[in-house]
Formats: sequence, structure tokens, C-alpha cells
Amino acid sequence: MADILVLAETEDGAVVPATLEALTAARQLDGDVHVLLCGDSVDADDAAERLGEYGASTVHVGESDLLNVFGPEAWGQALALAIEEISPDVVLASGTSKGNEVLAMAAARLDLPFVANCTELPSELADDDEVELTRVQWGGSLLEQSQLSAETRIVSIAHHALEAESAGGSAAATETIDMEIDDLYARTQVVGREMAEAGVTLATAPIVFGGGRAVGSAEAFAPLEECASLMGGRVGCSRAVTNNGWRPHRDQVGQTGTRIAPELYVASGISGAIQHWVGAMASKQILAINTDPEANMVVKADYFVEGDLHQVIPAVAEEIKKRKA
Repeated sequence: MADILVLAETEDGAVVPATLEALTAARQLDGDVHVLLCGDSVDADDAAERLGEYGASTVHVGESDLLNVFGPEAWGQALALAIEEISPDVVLASGTSKGNEVLAMAAARLDLPFVANCTELPSELADDDEVELTRVQWGGSLLEQSQLSAETRIVSIAHHALEAESAGGSAAATETIDMEIDDLYARTQVVGREMAEAGVTLATAPIVFGGGRAVGSAEAFAPLEECASLMGGRVGCSRAVTNNGWRPHRDQVGQTGTRIAPELYVASGISGAIQHWVGAMASKQILAINTDPEANMVVKADYFVEGDLHQVIPAVAEEIKKRKA
């Protein structure tokens, strides 16, 4: 049976949902799933219960003061040390910016190849033979076939490529690894954050109301904000909107923004350029509101309302309020 090591990403004292996607992918390999938890910013017992539910057998807690705050070099070194300690056949993480950066650092330390953002994991990934992997390139507009042959296979699974599914497991066992991390690796760390308002984030929202250039102004996003508030969702936008200064970059959906995977994405006045589409294509259902029935977003959408968003969106808000009353 193969040994698989999954890197746990953490945020605000908890394991992030993206890690649960990586664990779901790891279970497809039919091996013993280990998890590396860096630092003590997360309660190990709580993490072991959560990670065990999704198939982890053992959680290895890497202890070092340099790991309590995220730094790609220090976390990369910790992962490299864990790989040497555990000798896994496969090393996995979710293909988030953090996951890919840490895997790349560890691969460089160990002089091993690294394949990023795979769409799925073949069952033979843990075997000794060369394996073919399909990976996302150019923000999702291109799929590349790659061959990987290495004693230890380091791979990330594209974020939102699959849904996290509980395995119904019990709490994982916990073990401590004393990490001797050189102070040099603390030269790159996250030392400050811009805190968004409390609640769901754009990446995790169950419904997203997106607006494009046709919205017209920052003030004209108010009806979209109202709909999102009524439905417990978030407002997103296209790059044209952020370029015009109507919304902050954290609201941008797309290749250079946030990739979303809501149950429903309502795209209002968005043409659907490829850069925006790759950020929205993981949405379960897409409703496009547009005056152009030939727009790329309309062609790709599951549902389409042909009309002026300035009339449609307020009408949607009023209908939601009536049904909630």
C-alpha cells in the first residue's frame, strides 16, 4: 500500500476547505493518507478530527516557531523535512497559490519534479512506472498532458477540480515532528493582512452576483449588493470593473482574480472573456443577464435572461424580498 502525504493549508486557526479537496483526491489512490500540519496555530486535536473525517490516518504536526506564521520558504523546508522523515510515494496539496508555492519550494529543496494543477489523479500515480497527468495551463484555457516519473511524485490538484467529500472517518492519530528550520527561511513571511468583512468569501460563497462593464459605475452595483445580501452570497466583478476602479481587486473573478465554485453564478452584463470564464467555469449553474444573446457568457450559461440588468436585477431583488416575507 502506498503512502500519501497531504499538505494542510490553514487560515485563522482552522484547516481551509481546499485541503479537504486534496484529501478527497488522495483517497482515490488507495493508500495510507498522512497530513502535514505546520506550526501550532491550529489546535491539533480539532484538526485531527476534521482531517480524519476526510480520510487522513495520521496528522504530523511540524513544530517550529518559524511555522506559526505562513512563509513559503519555511513551510517549503518543513515539507521537505517531512518528506525525508515519512518517505511518501506521493505528496499532494490543493493547487491554491499557497499550496503550489510550498510544493514548489519543497521540490526544489529535494531536486524532485513537480506537476501543478492536475485535473484528476490517476490510480497508478503511486506506482513506480511513468504516469500521464492532465494539468491546467493558462488559467484553464489549455489542458496539458504531462508525464511524471520520480521516486516521490509531487503533485497539486487544481482548486475546485473536484468537490470535497467526507469519508466518514474517525479522528486521525497525531504525531509531532521537531522541525529544525534555519532562521534564513523566515525572510519571507506574511506579516500583515487586509481583513475583509466577516462572512463568506468570494471563493466560498454559495451564490455570486457578478457585474461587468455594463453595470456602469460603482454606485450601480447597489442592486447586486442587495441581491447578494438577501441570498447570503457575495458580489463579484470582471476585470474591466476593477480597471475602472468601481470595485476592489479582491472582488474580481477570473484568471488574475478569484476562482469561484458557487451553486449559482449570476453574471450580469459580463461578456465572458476567456480570462473571466476560467475563474467562473467551476460554478454549478450559471445564469447570464445580458442584452447580447451571442455573448460568450450567454452561450456558456445554463440559463439566460435577455434584458437590461438595471431592470432585471432590481426586479429579482424585489421578488426575493416578497418570497422571504
